[in-house]
Amino acid sequence: MNKEMQKLLKAINDKKNEVKSLVAEGKLDKAKAAKEELKTLQEKFDLLFDLDEEEHEEIEDKVAAGKAKTISGGKADKKNLVKSFVNIIKAGFFHREPDEDDVKVYKDALTSDATPDEDGESGIGVTIPDDIRTDIIELRRSDDNLEQYVNVEGVTTKTGTRNIEVDAESVPFDNVDEAADFPEMDEPTFKPVKYAIKKKGGILKMTAELLEDTAQNIMAYINKWIAKKTKATRNMMILKVMNAMTAGKEVVVSNIDSLKDIFNETLDPAIAATSMVITNQSGFNYLDKLKDSDGNYILQKDPTQKTKGKLLFGEYPIVKMSKKVLKSTPILDTDGVTVKGYKHPIFCGDMKEAITLFDRNVMTIDMNDKAAGLWEKDMTGIKVRDRFDVQPVDEDAIVKGEITEVVQG
Repeated sequence: MNKEMQKLLKAINDKKNEVKSLVAEGKLDKAKAAKEELKTLQEKFDLLFDLDEEEHEEIEDKVAAGKAKTISGGKADKKNLVKSFVNIIKAGFFHREPDEDDVKVYKDALTSDATPDEDGESGIGVTIPDDIRTDIIELRRSDDNLEQYVNVEGVTTKTGTRNIEVDAESVPFDNVDEAADFPEMDEPTFKPVKYAIKKKGGILKMTAELLEDTAQNIMAYINKWIAKKTKATRNMMILKVMNAMTAGKEVVVSNIDSLKDIFNETLDPAIAATSMVITNQSGFNYLDKLKDSDGNYILQKDPTQKTKGKLLFGEYPIVKMSKKVLKSTPILDTDGVTVKGYKHPIFCGDMKEAITLFDRNVMTIDMNDKAAGLWEKDMTGIKVRDRFDVQPVDEDAIVKGEITEVVQG
């Protein structure tokens, strides 16, 4: 898919959301006009798609017939892209203009419409190309990466609204007799979910010697650091929303029956069917020691995971977080200082229904040796910015349980 088609696809998705929002607001005339614009965009995309398919078929026919020519100057492969991108970063460190060929390779690789100056800052660096950003996303994939468990929606604007229908699953269609008119249903209730993209960032200090290494090694070093930091940041934001959604509604978990109450009574059956459990090391340790009346542990191995993974009651997947990330709440004695116990968190529910992460899908990077202490130590700072927002969607889709542990005195 070429760049023009990618831009059209984004425009189509934005226009669809606009139509839905206008309908929800009761602005039907504007919604109809927007729908006509949507049809025009879709027709244009379909035409370009057909042409693109024809071009591919023509090339394949030439290859099969042995008539295809080797074309140079096309889109750079991954290795060349990494080399050019690192060269641009180095140019920033040495305060010189990057090579034109490197800039061309870099620009050819960009598919995002976003510019580094979108936050009102001038000269803040370069946008990380999608091919390299994909490597970062792959590196941060792990069991304790909460981003994979929530709903993630890519957005092209810094602010916006999504209208979610409330209780859609519990409002059925009416009976319709043969040849009869369809009855009008009650107007659906929509909950507006607003997002405002926030900028998160930090600085990685690098020595000048590291810049003398190969482009692949430099990029691998940078990617690994960005992956760790962006995972930690997104986890923190998701946990913040989870705690806010459940504040004041925590459920005491003291035995097996209290756990069953959460899934059998508190959560809607449709939510419980797709639920999971998120807890920290201490909460996991408590669950891992629980046995039913027959002496069987309530945590069982997940048959779909060969080496790891456990299920609560043989049904609900469990994610074990570090106590440094998902912290337990200390229980203080009457003196307000002595810790006499802890409340370990255990979140139960369908995270994709409960929370949406709105991802701007743009990361920017630049280098600067002007920060305090860097120039004297022959170091440079790599400043990275990530843009996203996390919002609650369905507060009934998640329950926070608390396991109380008394400290032995």
